[in-house]
Amino acid sequence: MRAGRRTAEGPGTGEAPIRLYHVSKSYQAGAYALRDVTLEVGKGELVFLTGPSGAGKTSLLRLLFAAERPSEGQILVLGRHVGELRAAAVAALRRRVGVVFQDFKLLPRRTVEENVRLALDVAGTPPREARARAFEMLKQVGLQHRRHQHPLALSGGEQQRVAIARALVNEPEILLADEPTGNLDRDLTFEIMDLVASAATRGTTVLVATHDRSLLERYRRRTLRLEGGHLVQDLPAARPRA
Repeated sequence: MRAGRRTAEGPGTGEAPIRLYHVSKSYQAGAYALRDVTLEVGKGELVFLTGPSGAGKTSLLRLLFAAERPSEGQILVLGRHVGELRAAAVAALRRRVGVVFQDFKLLPRRTVEENVRLALDVAGTPPREARARAFEMLKQVGLQHRRHQHPLALSGGEQQRVAIARALVNEPEILLADEPTGNLDRDLTFEIMDLVASAATRGTTVLVATHDRSLLERYRRRTLRLEGGHLVQDLPAARPRA
């Protein structure tokens, strides 16, 4: 099945929080990480992004987070043209987007709680409320007992859970996750993905890059497949098994 089931018709149409129109990204002449990608992701949709290593999954997420600019085409995130945003507007947009990076990007000199609170503090949440929300979020990922420790004292899997808690604590409008369960055992993988999926049921638009076929089979949500920078497949969510 070739991509094209949910292609958008052009800028200004629809209300999807994520919209790409003929987007390409090249890092050097003639070498494309993404090539002519057109798609949209709706509000409250949980979508898996899959494909082999080097297919362009991380590049696509970085474009949506405005860590990169497209070489060609247009990207709209929450109605903003990402490629045209100035630094202050990028910062404002990122406050509405939660991101789980492959390398976690936790601040080593801050405690676990302080890392999770970061988005709340930036948004001006009162300190007492921020502490309470961070504690509750850490509880949901099973790390409330580690809240006063620093990230380097945690295992890789624990750091990953802190990164997920940080991304979700501010109830973002969009959640972008790059291999969010890669260092977790099977039971914890499903617990964390249930937490991510529950964010979608509350209206967060979620895009998860993963190699894990067990997630695709368990959750049976819409799946985008990239190969060589091209969007080659756009499979709809499957009906729940009886």
